[in-house]
Amino acid sequence: MAAQCVTKVELTISCNNLLDKDVGSKSDPLCLLLHNTSGQQWYEVDRTERVKNSLNPKFAKRFLIDYYFELVQKFKFGIYDIDNKTIDLSDDDFLGEFECTLGQIVSSKTLTRPLMFKNGKPAGKGSITITAEEVKDNRVVLFEIEARKLDNKDFFGKSDPFLEFHKQTSEGNWVMVHRTEVIKNNLNPVWKPFKIPLNSLCYSDMDKTIKVECYDYDNDGSHDLIGSFLTTMSKLKEASRSSPAEFECVNEKKRQKKKSYKNSGVVSVKHCEIIVECTFLDYIMGGCQLNFTVGVDFTGSNGDPRSPDSLHFISPNGVNEYLTAIWSVGMVIQDYDADKMFPAFGFGAQIPPSFQVSHEFPLNFNPSNPFCTGIQGIIDAYRACLPQIKLYGPTNFSPIINHVAKLAGAAAQQQTASVSTLS
Repeated sequence: MAAQCVTKVELTISCNNLLDKDVGSKSDPLCLLLHNTSGQQWYEVDRTERVKNSLNPKFAKRFLIDYYFELVQKFKFGIYDIDNKTIDLSDDDFLGEFECTLGQIVSSKTLTRPLMFKNGKPAGKGSITITAEEVKDNRVVLFEIEARKLDNKDFFGKSDPFLEFHKQTSEGNWVMVHRTEVIKNNLNPVWKPFKIPLNSLCYSDMDKTIKVECYDYDNDGSHDLIGSFLTTMSKLKEASRSSPAEFECVNEKKRQKKKSYKNSGVVSVKHCEIIVECTFLDYIMGGCQLNFTVGVDFTGSNGDPRSPDSLHFISPNGVNEYLTAIWSVGMVIQDYDADKMFPAFGFGAQIPPSFQVSHEFPLNFNPSNPFCTGIQGIIDAYRACLPQIKLYGPTNFSPIINHVAKLAGAAAQQQTASVSTLS
């Protein structure tokens, strides 16, 4: 079979002229990314952060997508005004959506389209802009940054500073690639360590200009610029804790007005390190093993196994919810385990011969060797075990978790890399 033509694509999202659904302030938009698998079935891939009080948001969170040249990949971008802290978006105001294929975005590089309501009518004058970039570099930059003597932009209290990092496109436009957290009421902020993909920051070009802007956060979204500076990765990576790289934060408007103006504070880069962030495939191809352990809930809350309402009820075609789950997960994981010997346990049942409640018993009833051969071995052990036990309780799976933790601890002492999973 020919290898699939697949690559990683990073999508950057911004919007303009969104509908204002809030009284007394502006909308607080978030972008939801949905993927169409078949028919009208859509599932959530990811979502951006919420941008407060903005009708023209530039989202810092980017979407990382696998792009398959030979497949038609349909995506939908939904914009919502977020007014609460719940994950469910059904009670948030819908600001419009845009549906397209990933191929359309990739071929355009930058795609701007109007947002539409679900009935097909325009969502006011709202529009969405999607920029696509191929990700070829898995290096990331680790930063530790602080600042001192920043200008005070607030009448009551002190500035609430945050940083934005921007890269410059081939057309000369600046694109935000990262936004730090806001440090409240502090002119000498120390931001939490953060990381930015090298490709996102400067197209992996050490001499490509990077713009860093420092703002004073305002609740109404009209953040005040404290100052900015230009730099490159070549300069940034010279930073160390003993010898930080320091940059004057300059506000051009203030400098033009005041002859005595020097700067609006100093941004100090205490640590800047480029590391390789390994992917899942890197680990697998490097020999990492996945150790798979199964834990089956045999508590009475599952219902009588003889009843069709029970999760343990085996249908006429020979399956139930547990068998389906074991088979679905196991068939994926087994390819990454060399010996394909999987320990399988049950909990919450009365087991023979004494029928005392056990919260950790091997499905094959062999404490000295709870391993099953392959996924089919787990299936066979479960089928043989079910008629011999009595569902009981309570629900207590901590003994199985502790057992897997011990297995993981033992594996960590060996030279080979491994990850232990419990399903």
